Amino acid sequence: MLVALVAPVGAHSLEISGPSDVFEEANRHSATERAYEVRVISEGPGPITAASGLRILPDRTIHDPDEPIDTLVVVGPYGIPAPPSPALVAWLGRRTATVRRYGSVCTGAFLLGAAGLLGGRRVATRWRYAPELAAAYPSAIVEPDRIFVRDGPLFSSAGVTAGIDLALALVEEDLGGAVALAVARQLVMFLKRPGGQSQFSVQLAAQTATRSPIQQVQQWVRDNPGADLSIAALSRRAAMSGRNFARVFRRETGVTPADFVEATRVDAARRMLEEGGLPFQRIASECGFTGSEALRRAFLRRLAVTPRDYRSRFRSDPERPGRGGHPGRPAPVSVG
Repeated sequence: MLVALVAPVGAHSLEISGPSDVFEEANRHSATERAYEVRVISEGPGPITAASGLRILPDRTIHDPDEPIDTLVVVGPYGIPAPPSPALVAWLGRRTATVRRYGSVCTGAFLLGAAGLLGGRRVATRWRYAPELAAAYPSAIVEPDRIFVRDGPLFSSAGVTAGIDLALALVEEDLGGAVALAVARQLVMFLKRPGGQSQFSVQLAAQTATRSPIQQVQQWVRDNPGADLSIAALSRRAAMSGRNFARVFRRETGVTPADFVEATRVDAARRMLEEGGLPFQRIASECGFTGSEALRRAFLRRLAVTPRDYRSRFRSDPERPGRGGHPGRPAPVSVG
């Protein structure tokens, strides 16, 4: 299967090399001699200078004679790309009509949109640029909180490392779960990220307030997740009435105080689950939950995974219960 990675100047190098390494590693575990051939394709001649300054020599350009592409992946540049050239738009339209599947990594979705390939389709991009993608292509169904999305022949992913998640999903589709799992283990990563494929920490879902009292309250919440974080307590800290505090907090951050508090407590619990083997009841208490069942419900609501499953996947030192572990040592890969 020929995989074509179309890459512009200014792309993250990992969005090119990451999927390439996944497909090459899959070749080593495939029953066939070489399941994939990867080509990096540029619009013009010469090296592709990545956002980091790394120079990547493409295999072909869009002006070379066509090859029978199986999977076409469009990588975007750093930031929202400028409108693509008519030549690239025409090439994308012609080639996607003949491939088995096509898609994008990060802001490559904007290039597919410019070629008229997103209409009525579910699509992902980096969370930061999701509103702009939805505004630019209103007929697309943008899913801002997804690592990757598959909709018919179209696939798309969030930014940078999410391209690796997407490539693993394609390998699993082509060669089966056992090969994909072997690739994930070799690359020391998860076959499937838990947590509903959320792109970002729940803390990033809330904006940082611009008003100083609210900013100070947010920091207090982060530093003291186990404290009394009721509206009454937080409004006193902000020297505001409860009703006014709730209104201003929502206006400044985009979420309610209760949502922010629960998100903060879940993040605190996540860190404790990753770093050691404390009992769930102890973690719940230190993070401000009424008990382990309340902790479990919050994890399911926020991350779509239980605390037990989260620990089994992210524990930094699973063989040493009760110890902090080693931050550099990843948890073992597991399926399910």
